[in-house]
Amino acid sequence: MDQKKLKSVREELTRRKNEILDAFNKNKNYGKEADEDGAQDIADKASSSYTKEFLFSLSNSERDMLQEVDEALARLDEGHFGVCVACEEAIDRKRLEAVPWTRHCLGCQQKMEQGAL
Repeated sequence: MDQKKLKSVREELTRRKNEILDAFNKNKNYGKEADEDGAQDIADKASSSYTKEFLFSLSNSERDMLQEVDEALARLDEGHFGVCVACEEAIDRKRLEAVPWTRHCLGCQQKMEQGAL
């Protein structure tokens, strides 16, 4: 990949990382506000509990995505970006454009989803 394209990928990954961090912080703040609401009856407490559980599940997926983005940035720094971590073959350029944080080529991704990798 040429330097111009790598710079563009780095900018996209950094933008995505900042979006995730912003969303995570908003969810964290909203969870704190839900704690401070002082729900009085059992229905309000159940609703508050459900909201907090939903927000924590979002933050778990955001954490996973953040880790994938950070790993992609590390692969960029190390010069391994665009190479499948399983088979070490080049990842298709269109796949990288669609999902720049991907770790696997399409074949290995399919194997992983089937539990064969």
